Parts: sequence; C-alpha cells; structure tokens
Amino acid sequence: MRHRGIFLLAALAVALCGLCVPSFGKANDEAQIRAMMQSFQDAVNAKNLDNIMKMYAPGDSLFVFDVVPPCQYVGFNAYKKDWQDTLALFDGSVTFVLSDLAVMTQGSLAYGHSIQHVTGKMKNGDPVDLTVRVTDVYKKIKRKWLIVHEHVSVPVDLTTNKPDLQSKP
Repeated sequence: MRHRGIFLLAALAVALCGLCVPSFGKANDEAQIRAMMQSFQDAVNAKNLDNIMKMYAPGDSLFVFDVVPPCQYVGFNAYKKDWQDTLALFDGSVTFVLSDLAVMTQGSLAYGHSIQHVTGKMKNGDPVDLTVRVTDVYKKIKRKWLIVHEHVSVPVDLTTNKPDLQSKP
C-alpha cells in the first residue's frame, strides 16, 4: 500500500511538472522574441545592416509589406536591399525606438506588433520624424526565432488622402 502512495505522489509530481513546462516554454519564447526585437532596435540605431538582417528568415520565404515603394518585398535579398537603400538615405546617426511591443506565441509560430519611431537627418538635409505600425510573424527555425512576414503601415488621413507619419498610439 505504501508503494502505491509513493507512486501516486510521483505521478502527481510528474503531471504538475508537465503543466509547468508549456507555460515556461511559452514565456521563454516570448522572452527570446523580445530580446531579438531589442537587438533589432540596437542594430537599426547602429545602422548595422548585417545585424538588422539577422532577424529575418533567409531565402525566399520572407515576405514584407513596407511603406516605401515597391511596398512588397519577396525574399531575404530583396528586403536586405530595401534596408540598405533606406539606411543610405540618412546622414549621420539614426534614432530608432521600438515601443508597445506585444508578443503572442503558439508552438513554433508567433506574432507581434509594435510602434516604431525613427528620427534623423536625410543626406539632403531634410529631417526625418516617422512613426510606423509594424506587425511581424515569427517562426522558430533551427531553435531561433526569425521574422518570416512583416507588415509596416501608417494611418491615412481620409480628408486629405495623405499618410499620417506622426501618429502615435
């Protein structure tokens, strides 16, 4: 009888541990994505193209809707060129702040959304003060979270049909 009680306690402990693992894994996945997005912010501030692109899935599986023409980029190389061209427009430093990041994970897929604000000076001397809304889809590939789909947008003022580049949440 005593062995049966020990067996039941052991089974209960295993079951309770099983309940803890998914929430720990989920919390750990969210923490990994948040750390990745902090690294992304740091890379943009450093204007480090290679580190920026470490966040994105390699190959043709990457798909991005961006706010700059052609507005749709298919594949890692196409989006890397977009980032390269964008960074080249700036004279000197860039200040990039990612805020209001929300992340939801489910197994090997996750999504997040954030507000991203960039300021700086263009090479032609014009100031840049741009706020965009970004939604990302992440996929865990070889134990690493990577962005496989990104959608960047700005609100539109329907009375003028012009983008509202200054909107804050």
